Amino acid sequence: MTDEELALCYMDGNNRAFDLLLSHNQSKLFSYILFVVRDQDKANDLFQETFVKIIVKLQNGKYAPTGKFGAWCMRITHNVIMDWYREQRAEHIVEPTEGNDLSNLSHDSLLDANIENRYTNDQVMTDVKKMMNHLPASQREVVFMRFYQQMSFKEIAATTNVSINTALGRMRYALLNMRRMAREHGVQLQID
Repeated sequence: MTDEELALCYMDGNNRAFDLLLSHNQSKLFSYILFVVRDQDKANDLFQETFVKIIVKLQNGKYAPTGKFGAWCMRITHNVIMDWYREQRAEHIVEPTEGNDLSNLSHDSLLDANIENRYTNDQVMTDVKKMMNHLPASQREVVFMRFYQQMSFKEIAATTNVSINTALGRMRYALLNMRRMAREHGVQLQID
């Protein structure tokens, strides 16, 4: 069953369907939260709050299978994070950390090269993470969603509550900024 079908089954009273929905989506949602808030305990709290909101919305019949369930969940997750940031009176969605550590995300599935290529690819990913640190928060968020969450621009737009053109524009500027940084520092950004 698809996540959309499972959501409908849960809305009809099948609690096992929710267990499957949780197992299908928890890693993606938690890694997104952790990437944004940079704190394991806070990420756990926000993850739990997110799933409580998802459960309540499903129980109240506020899900319609017109789009992907995962994108719907990401939108709720984004809103929970934004609410938390508003409470903290923060101005930025994503606060950079030293080295922009994304070690909680696995990019091994993207790389099926030999050891030499893997070393080169790891170095490129390290350089990309460092450059992401210098992007504006909105651009950094789009890059994360697109390349680390494999979200479509339509899903990114829905999640961040902007138009598709705005999401595309943010990605374009992020790539231009990262290419400029790479040129200025003589960094090679090609994965084999």
